[in-house]
Amino acid sequence: MKKLNLLYIIPMFLILASCNLNYFPTDGMSPEQLAKDQSGAAYMTDGNYSLFKDEFATSWSYQSGNSYVRHFFIMSEYPSDNICLSGRTTDPLYEANCYQTNPTLANVTTLWWLGYKIIYGANSVIESIKDGADKQTDYIKGENYFLRAICHLHLVTLYAKPYSFGRSNPGVVLRKSTDNSVTTRATVGEVYDQIAADLNEAIKLMSNGGTSRGNAGYASKAAAQGLLTRVYLYMEENQKVIDLTNEMLGGVDPSSKLEPTATFPKYFANALTSKETLWAIAHTALETRGQSSIASMYLNDGTGWGEVYSSDLLNNLYERYPGDIRYGFVVPVYKANTTNYMITFPVASDGVNFRSNEIHDVTLDSNGKYYFTSNSIKVYVQAETVNGYSQNYINYNGSKYPVRLTKKMDDRNTFPKYYISKFSYQNNDPMLSSPVMIRWGEVILNRAEAYAKLGLNDKALDDVNVIRTRAGLSGDALFSISNMHGYSSVLDVVLDERRLELAFEGQRMFDLYRNKLNMNRQYAGVQPWEIITYDNSKIQYPIPSNEILVSGIDQNK
Repeated sequence: MKKLNLLYIIPMFLILASCNLNYFPTDGMSPEQLAKDQSGAAYMTDGNYSLFKDEFATSWSYQSGNSYVRHFFIMSEYPSDNICLSGRTTDPLYEANCYQTNPTLANVTTLWWLGYKIIYGANSVIESIKDGADKQTDYIKGENYFLRAICHLHLVTLYAKPYSFGRSNPGVVLRKSTDNSVTTRATVGEVYDQIAADLNEAIKLMSNGGTSRGNAGYASKAAAQGLLTRVYLYMEENQKVIDLTNEMLGGVDPSSKLEPTATFPKYFANALTSKETLWAIAHTALETRGQSSIASMYLNDGTGWGEVYSSDLLNNLYERYPGDIRYGFVVPVYKANTTNYMITFPVASDGVNFRSNEIHDVTLDSNGKYYFTSNSIKVYVQAETVNGYSQNYINYNGSKYPVRLTKKMDDRNTFPKYYISKFSYQNNDPMLSSPVMIRWGEVILNRAEAYAKLGLNDKALDDVNVIRTRAGLSGDALFSISNMHGYSSVLDVVLDERRLELAFEGQRMFDLYRNKLNMNRQYAGVQPWEIITYDNSKIQYPIPSNEILVSGIDQNK
C-alpha cells in the first residue's frame, strides 16, 4: 500500500490576507495550470509567502496564534537562555521553554505540516517554470528555491541533530518535487547539501536580469546569499562563509550595510524598508494579530499578555556596557513615581525544580552603599570583579548570592518585568511587526565566527567591532587582541556578540548547540534550574505523531 505524507491528506483552511501582496492559496493552481499560464506563478508564490504568517484552524490545534512564524520563534527562542517565562501557561510555548515537548503538541505538529505545505507550493512553481523563458519568471522561480531552502533549514535545525554532530544522522523528509509517493528521512548531510544547492540555484536565477517585486518581504538574490552564509557556517564551511560575504559586500565597508546608529532603535518597527533587512515575513497594518502575535507574550502595551521577559543572564551581559543601544529593545517596567532601588536574586522554590526570586527594597547609607535589614542585621550589596566585569552580590543567611540591583520594578510572580520590543510598533501598533529572518547584522557576525574558527582573530574582532560601533560603543568598549575584556578566546567574544545582537531572533539555541556548548539555564524563571548539555537528546523536537502514523518514518531517539 502506498504511503501518503500527512501534509497532503489533511484538509486546510486558508485565511487569505488583505495586504499589498495579492495572496493566492498555494493549492489553488496545479502545476499543469501554471505551465499554461505562467503569470499565475507570481500569484502562487505570493500564496507561499502568506503561509508563513496566516493563522490556521486544524483538526489538532487551535486557530488563534496557530501560524508558522509564531511557532518558529517560540520553538527556536524559548528553549534558549535569553528569556524568562514568568508562569505556567496552557500555550505549548511552555513545553518549548521547559524542553518538555511531545509529538502531539500543536507547535510541533503545525510547523512541520506548514513547512512542508510551503515546500510543496514552492515545488509546484519550480516545476511549472522553464528556465530561461523569461527573466522575471526566472526570478520568481528563484524566490521559490529560496522558500524551499529556508523551510528545509528550519525543519532540519529543529527536528534533527546539528550538522556538526555528523552528516549521517537522521535528518528530515527531503522534498525536491511534488511527488510525495515515497516518504523517508534523508540524512542531515543530504538535507544540508540540498539546501545549499537550492540557495545557489536561487542566486543564479535571481541574477538573470529580473527584479524584486517589492520590499524586503520578498526574497532576493541578497537574501539567498545571506541565508547561504548561515548554511555554510552551520556546515563548518568557514572559508565559503568568508568568500560569500566578501562577494556580497563587493569591497564596501560592512558598516554601510547596517541601519545607522541613530535609527537602529526603530529598526525592527521599520524592517521592511531598511537596507539592513535581507528578508522578513511581511505584515501590514491589516494583519495585526493582537494577543496571538509574537509580541503579545513579550509586551503588554494595552493589548499583550506580557509574560515573557529577558533573562537575568542576558540583562547582565548587556549591562556590562551601559551605552549599548541594543539594550533599548529590553524595556524595564519601573514602579511609578519612585526613585527607590531593590535587589533580586533566585532562590529555591518548595517542591519544584525552578527558581523564583527574593525581592528586597534597599536603602542607600551615608557611605553610598545599598543595604536591607533582615533579623535586625544589615545586609549590604557588595561588588566584585568576575572575568573582568563588576558583579553585585550579598552574603545572606550563610550563603553568597549574586544579585541584580535596579530601580524598583513591577514584577509578575517575583519576576521583574523586562519587556521585549523587537516584535512591536510597526505602524505604531505594539502588537505588529514584520519578523526579520535574515539581516546584514547576522551576515557580518557569520563572517566573524568563520574568521575566528580559521584563526584569523584580528579580522574576527574587526567584524565584531563593526557591530559594536553601530550599537553606540567606542573606545575601550571595543575589542582587540590586546584588550579581550576577560574573554579567553575570540570565538567566545563572537558568540557573546551574536547573543547581544541577535537576541530573541531565534538564533541562540542553534549557536550554542552546533558549537557543542552547553546551555546554562540556572537563572530565575519557570524553566528547570539546569545546565543542558549539547548532546542531550531533548534538544531535538520529536517528529509529529500524525506524521509517523501516516508515513511510518522513524521517531527521534
